[in-house]
Amino acid sequence: MSLLTVRDLTVRYGALEAARGVSFALEEGEALALIGPNGAGKTSVLKGILGLARAEGEVRLGDTPLPHRTPEALLQRGVVLVPEGRALFPGLSVEDNLLLGGFARFRRGEDLRADLKRVYALFPRLEERRRQAAGTLSGGEQQMLAIGRALMARPRLLLLDEPSLGLAPLIVQEIFRTLAALKGEGVTLLLVEQNAKMALSLADRGMVLEAGEVALSGRAEELRENPRVVEAYLGAAREVEG
Repeated sequence: MSLLTVRDLTVRYGALEAARGVSFALEEGEALALIGPNGAGKTSVLKGILGLARAEGEVRLGDTPLPHRTPEALLQRGVVLVPEGRALFPGLSVEDNLLLGGFARFRRGEDLRADLKRVYALFPRLEERRRQAAGTLSGGEQQMLAIGRALMARPRLLLLDEPSLGLAPLIVQEIFRTLAALKGEGVTLLLVEQNAKMALSLADRGMVLEAGEVALSGRAEELRENPRVVEAYLGAAREVEG
């Protein structure tokens, strides 16, 4: 049984349809990349899944349909979002931001110390800056913190919205190495990303959204060789590599 099943998802903002008829299934331990141009509806799909936008269609977690889902209810089921823009608490320390990520578990009486050690092992720079205010970190360090905060909730399914946005290439590579390590540990990933080259190098499967609809889908290696994808999303990257 798939971990996440989405059928005919349509997301609206007032009269505007941002996404139409999006369907896919995501298996446990799999990574799926949603790629496409700005305004294609990628983030709207995430919002529709999480209940952050008005949506029609079916969203199912395992064998459980989620008709009245909220981010809080999904968090309890192990579905966690790393949002675009990171949404950190800039005046709080790095460690306090991380501890807030595990707040629901802390309220259940769980000890978070092992999770802090795990995050610091993945991102040693966060441990070095654990007493530093989050707002004083570099952009790359803030993205590491946003991912680390999500991991404090021990997600089964991690949704990431543009994790490479605005970051230097070396930092992007570091972020994606960490995501690959998490996938290797069995964390399921749903990734919205404009950097198609990096996204398809990580993912098992990919979907191309254009004008709110699924234009292409398939195995990641097939999409990397698809002439339409190469021309629209990978051509510049290949020219640089060559």
